[in-house]
Amino acid sequence: MSRSQRFLPAIAAACAAALLLTSCGSAESGNVASAAGADAGDPVAGGVLRAIQMGEPRSLDPAALSNTWAHQPVLGNALYGTLMINNLDTLEVEYKMASDFSTTDGGATFDLVLRPGLTFTDGTPLDAAAVKFNWDRLRDPALGSTAIRQAAQVASSEVVDPTTLRITLASPNPHFPQGMLTTSMNWIASPAALQKGPAEFDRTPVGAGPFTLKNWMRGDAVELVKNPQYWDAPKPYLDELTVRTVADNSQRFNMMSSGGADLSLEASWGTLAKAEAAGIPSEVVPAGGGQIMIMNTARAPFDDVRARRAVSLATDLDALNSVVFNGEGETPETLFPEGSPYFADIPLWKGDKETAQKLFDELAAEGKPVSFTFMSYPTQETKAAAESLQAQLAAFQNVNVEVQVVDYAAATARVGARDFDMVISSAITQDPDYALWTAFHGDSPGNFSGLDDAELNDALDAGRIAQTVEERKAAYETAQNRLVDLVPGVWYTKAAPSVMYGENVHGVRMFTLGSPMPEEMWMTN
Repeated sequence: MSRSQRFLPAIAAACAAALLLTSCGSAESGNVASAAGADAGDPVAGGVLRAIQMGEPRSLDPAALSNTWAHQPVLGNALYGTLMINNLDTLEVEYKMASDFSTTDGGATFDLVLRPGLTFTDGTPLDAAAVKFNWDRLRDPALGSTAIRQAAQVASSEVVDPTTLRITLASPNPHFPQGMLTTSMNWIASPAALQKGPAEFDRTPVGAGPFTLKNWMRGDAVELVKNPQYWDAPKPYLDELTVRTVADNSQRFNMMSSGGADLSLEASWGTLAKAEAAGIPSEVVPAGGGQIMIMNTARAPFDDVRARRAVSLATDLDALNSVVFNGEGETPETLFPEGSPYFADIPLWKGDKETAQKLFDELAAEGKPVSFTFMSYPTQETKAAAESLQAQLAAFQNVNVEVQVVDYAAATARVGARDFDMVISSAITQDPDYALWTAFHGDSPGNFSGLDDAELNDALDAGRIAQTVEERKAAYETAQNRLVDLVPGVWYTKAAPSVMYGENVHGVRMFTLGSPMPEEMWMTN
């Protein structure tokens, strides 16, 4: 089979959790992820790789980029490199431009240690002061970076010496590095270049990554060339890298199958199935949780848990999978997959149409008929999911659903302002702290459902500071039970953080949620 999905062995994950007070590893220690084309021999230099991403950047500033498969991970990794990564087999932190990021006081403070002698392409030093500058600005709400969800945990930072930055967290979090590396905190840009202003920075972005900008044709392509001063020589192996944005999954598949692209980020189980049938190699990053039809619990009708439960019980996930994913999707049955040390047999969903109708009738009798708007992003699968739910609920009495398709910018603004009834969101778990605390804790700026439940908050806090696997497992079992009771939304599909690539592309390695590292890639004729 050309498509592979790697699973986290419980013993390895347990080892990682046991080491949570000292993030460990090195850039050379172990397999970062899959190594495509391992039988192709040693890497060779040269070639131009044509990559496809799914989200057009509004700026090349790291603060405007997101490090997940559905956004701009290739571009961010190419321009700025990475401080650290995680090993997808073990979840251990492994180091790149940093050489250590550890705590000795249970996660109250961390010392980030950089490799000596790092420089940006403008000749200025990538030192502790540069990291502080980048991390301080990401904490500013006015900047509008998605990284604020993690950067906001940093209460203060201090430059100890040129290669050491000490941070103090607002509250202890031994697992902070796992969340940090998923965000643009992992991408450090030249402070001197950033201070020239957004327009000048977009013309000449300055990082210390494996590639530098040659040309950015907005709405078309970002052309990059090899950075001859890259710290990890002889990488990168490629001479050039071209990154295009293609939002439509059918178009991405057609470009890959016709030879119009060499590598494509992917999110669709249906497209991955077509790639497998066509003999196009692909890799899927393992993760728990998934995508959720999230309900806004802060306003009617979903401020009443009965309305949330009625919609969940009325939803036929198998039928939705058939319509949206042509039956190729995977429904998340539990929050953590079997094999995870946090797995518990607590079903996220069950269907019961009779009980759903009783709840709809009960609410209507109280003068609260369930009527809501599903705000859809403008993608094929998001619209299909919204319309499928709308059609299913049309079979019930005392419930009405409208579908409103909104462009990305407007939808993102409305979600941030909590101005919606239902929208697609996600809670995708590797290490559980970042995804679950961000999505569901009452104090989290990323909690779009509006839940603020004391028992759930306490469980998420306990999982964050726990010192052992057993303590964390107990905390997250409580959290899972509480999420099932509170029904923040309908978990309708597992995420598919993945890449497709040509048979002549080798060294495809990913970390976190589908973030490929272009410095590792090379090509054969």
